[in-house]
Amino acid sequence: IAATLASCGTPALFIHPAEAGHGDLGMILANDVILAISYSGETKEIIDLLEFIKRIGVKLIAITGNSKSRIATFSDIVLDAKVEREAGPKDMVPTASSTAALALGDALAIALMKKKGFSEEDFALFHPKGHLARKLTRVGMLMHRGGEIPRVLAATPMLQVIEEMTAKKLGVTCVVAEDDTLFGVITDGDLRRMLRKHKKSIFEKSARECMTANPVTVDRKRLATEALNLMEERKITSLVVTGRSKKVEGIIHLHDLWRTEMF
Repeated sequence: IAATLASCGTPALFIHPAEAGHGDLGMILANDVILAISYSGETKEIIDLLEFIKRIGVKLIAITGNSKSRIATFSDIVLDAKVEREAGPKDMVPTASSTAALALGDALAIALMKKKGFSEEDFALFHPKGHLARKLTRVGMLMHRGGEIPRVLAATPMLQVIEEMTAKKLGVTCVVAEDDTLFGVITDGDLRRMLRKHKKSIFEKSARECMTANPVTVDRKRLATEALNLMEERKITSLVVTGRSKKVEGIIHLHDLWRTEMF
């Protein structure tokens, strides 16, 4: 339960009640909330801590199957986890009751997520190594930005265009206005086709004359998986990242997506 709470935006840690009285109580602060789990509601190790809990003024939530127990009576909030019987023979081994307690803990975590407005982006931030988080990665988290973006002005001679593409090593360059508004792109494929068509005279041309106008772009807030689908659909290896103003914010390459191992 503590791990679920922490991973969903509510800082939490587990303290064993038997060890709490030997220094671990120092982990508890006055504005914390203690979630105590005891099916009988009479667990001695927890009862021994009740005076300390009262003294520092923390709130206590009990998950218990006995709403009339000492722990329940002392608690600020009681969550009823009573079950008809345990799953094992002779109703001995905590099975159904432990599952009920876990379910209530998960319900608390989900309720807190909704209360706090915990988003997919928050989840991805806390789970950078998880497969689910990688699937939630946004384009803006992976894109090249600033000086890493290959870009040339529309009037740039093609020799300088080739130099920019070679230096940035993304197989593409953006063709932009002075204010970074996107006019078009020139890809390695465009360059090969233009060389075949114009031979040496290509070096007499400008970026505007060789570019592909109105290229496919993507918003930085889109999922990386959506960017990959768009690349596969259009059979391209790069996408320019632009906002509503059509100004270049970044560029994302197919290899950037592959490196995340999200697929």
